[in-house]
Amino acid sequence: MRSRIPVLLTLLSLPLLAATLPTTSPEQVGMSRERLKQVTALADRHIAAGDIAGSVSLIARKGKIVHLEARGLMDLESKQPMQTNAVFALASMTKPVTSLAVMMLMEQGAFVLNDPISKFLPEFKNPKVAIPNAPNERFPNGFKLVAANREITIHDLLTQSAGLASGTSGPTMDLYAKLNAARTREETLHQYITRLAALPLNFQPGTAWEYGPATDVLGRLVEVVSRESLDQFFKNHIFAPLGMKDTHFNLPDSLKSQSATVYTKSVAGLKTVVPITQVNRNPQFFSGGGGLVGTAEDYLRFAQMLLNGGQLDGNRLVSRKTIESMTSNHIGRFPLWEDTLRGYRFGLGFRVRESNGEAPALGSVGSFGWGGAFGTYFWVDPKEEMIGILMFQLIPYAHLNYRFEFQNAATQAIID
Repeated sequence: MRSRIPVLLTLLSLPLLAATLPTTSPEQVGMSRERLKQVTALADRHIAAGDIAGSVSLIARKGKIVHLEARGLMDLESKQPMQTNAVFALASMTKPVTSLAVMMLMEQGAFVLNDPISKFLPEFKNPKVAIPNAPNERFPNGFKLVAANREITIHDLLTQSAGLASGTSGPTMDLYAKLNAARTREETLHQYITRLAALPLNFQPGTAWEYGPATDVLGRLVEVVSRESLDQFFKNHIFAPLGMKDTHFNLPDSLKSQSATVYTKSVAGLKTVVPITQVNRNPQFFSGGGGLVGTAEDYLRFAQMLLNGGQLDGNRLVSRKTIESMTSNHIGRFPLWEDTLRGYRFGLGFRVRESNGEAPALGSVGSFGWGGAFGTYFWVDPKEEMIGILMFQLIPYAHLNYRFEFQNAATQAIID
């Protein structure tokens, strides 16, 4: 494997000619070109070890790109070199985009965040909560149902604290698995959300944090309120104003030659899970929780808009105060994942860094971002005016620590 994977070095001076934001030398924005070589060495190490096929890394500071590099291969079978404009399945990096869409509608007066979601999606009216077996008790299906103390709010959905049936934990895991197994190629987001709403909740709304399908529900909320499909809302009100020309729910034919293959690590090496062209098996299902594909440079434009307080190149999507709210702690002291979110709280669609002493990677208090199930990752550090984006395609990926290693390698290059 080691000898069969050539490493492509895309020189900094070449791809930056086509970059969508201004470019500069690292030293011009207080970073070290020499120290940024750690980012390259890190990618090469994982490629040589057969951990990944290839990656794209991007670092920007003070509104300018200082590093944009492609390493390795997009596809092992064809040996196609990785390109800086490669298209990746973004998975849950879709969630911040959907959350922004919700806040755009909130600013227009369509709702307030404490509104019950049933006001717009009546299928969520009068939710029930599953109470798992207690000592000396045995309930049918392993749980009993009780009435929820209150309705699910839009705020609950934005903060992943609605209690929706989940595939990660809780008494409804089996029901959630069956829900997804029953999805068809013809099912719409509306139909899926209606079936999801019929499942009991894992806990009382607003009483815990649990990662799940909440952002898909928010995607349906955007459709109902805007009277546009989520696909069209994103195109018309986010992607077009930001110039994100290569970000889509359904990969167009013109971008298929740029798509990176999704792999899993087996005993025999990297094994194809699915070509990115088949990631979204239902072209009519626009998943606000994880359906987008896109490039590192496109996502940089989204991240730079966030760093700029809601605007980019004179196009304002939301106010500075809205971005401040989205990147604040909205969940109090609810426990989060200890391995990846220690030192963080959760805002409206983002993890938000609270403690440098507890966080697993270098950075600043107040930085925010998220990642995706296939290995994509981004963070925004307002204090350092810095953005980092890493794109690779591997599931599962967490055993590598590549994302935190990348953040460390990028941040240690700051010299001023």
